[in-house]
Amino acid sequence: MTMSRKTLAAVFMAALSCASFQAHAALFGDDEARKAILDLRAKVDAQQKSLDSKADASAVLDLANENESLRQEVARLNGRIEVLSNQLANDEQKQKDFYTDLDTRLRKLEPQSVNIDGQDAMVAPAEQQDYNSAFALFKSGDYKKSGQAFSDFILHYPQSAYAPSAQYWIGNSYYSQNDYRSAIAAQETLLKKYPDNAKAPDAMLNIASSYIGLKDLKAAKKTLKELVAKYPNAPAAQTAKERLDSLK
Repeated sequence: MTMSRKTLAAVFMAALSCASFQAHAALFGDDEARKAILDLRAKVDAQQKSLDSKADASAVLDLANENESLRQEVARLNGRIEVLSNQLANDEQKQKDFYTDLDTRLRKLEPQSVNIDGQDAMVAPAEQQDYNSAFALFKSGDYKKSGQAFSDFILHYPQSAYAPSAQYWIGNSYYSQNDYRSAIAAQETLLKKYPDNAKAPDAMLNIASSYIGLKDLKAAKKTLKELVAKYPNAPAAQTAKERLDSLK
């Protein structure tokens, strides 16, 4: 270990003392001179050891301080890493929640399979909502708004699996307002465009009822007979037979 300035100064002073002592050694005997030199050297060695011990203690203290500083820096970095890890975990969870919410929203916009008059069909959520809203108006007794809502539905969704049903309820909305001619025209549109639809027999029954409302019993009977002949197995055919009996 390199000696400090104090150590060098002490050695230098000891050397001077030794030189001075040797200069006067001639005044004494050789044994006494040797003894004095040995004593002086012992004192110098003792002083050197003391200085070295102090220097070692200072170095240890410096090393301890440096280790403490490093420990504090490591602790600070560990804390920073923990903060960043938590932030990353939160960001990942937010991203996961975002994609989950996005997927849920997209699924709500995707067409869903529904059963309409015994047939499975794909219907978009907005389409389903518009149809349900129009039907809710009919059930509430607001037939005028209901008829308009179903007409708007067909305009917006002409290829919808609900289109035949919407056309049927347009006819019923007119019938419920005692507008029998408009009811007949609406149901004839359904029979022309969707002759094989499940609502067709009921549409013919509604036409017959409209003719009865117009006091045109001849046309009513003709329609009822056509209904029985064309759709003999439909529930509406049984109702048609009963009405034919009542009109005799």
